Amino acid sequence: MPPAFFSVDPHGGSPIYLQLAEQIKRAIAIGALGSGERLPTVKALALDLKVNANTVARVYRELEQEGVIATAPGRGSFVRESGAVDATQRAAADTVTVAIDNAVREARSLGMSRTTVHTVADASIARWYTDSDLEDAT
Repeated sequence: MPPAFFSVDPHGGSPIYLQLAEQIKRAIAIGALGSGERLPTVKALALDLKVNANTVARVYRELEQEGVIATAPGRGSFVRESGAVDATQRAAADTVTVAIDNAVREARSLGMSRTTVHTVADASIARWYTDSDLEDAT
C-alpha cells in the first residue's frame, strides 16, 4: 500500500498519532488493508505525511499492543493474520466509537439535551438498520 493512502491534518483538533491510528483501523475495518498486508515502513510513512518518525513508530507500537498489526524486525509491519477477524471487528468498533464521540461532543457543544441526542441517534439507527439487521448483530 502506498504511503499516500493515509493523511493527517496538524490543525484537525485531534493528535496526529490518533488520526493515523484511526485511519489504519478504518482501512482494516473496510477491507482496504487485508490480513497479512504490509504497512508502509515507519520512515516512508513519516516522510510522506511530513511527520516525525517517532509519531508513526508510536502508532505502530500501539496497534501492535492492540493486536491489530504484527511487526517483524527487518521485515516490517503487517495486518495480523491470526485473529484478523477480531482485529477488524475491534478496528470497526474503535472507528465507530470515535465518530459517535465526536457527534455527541458536537451535540453537547450546541446545547442539545441528552434526551434529544438519544432521539436523534434512535432515528438515525432506525433509518440505517432494519429490524433483521439489529437481530443479526446480536
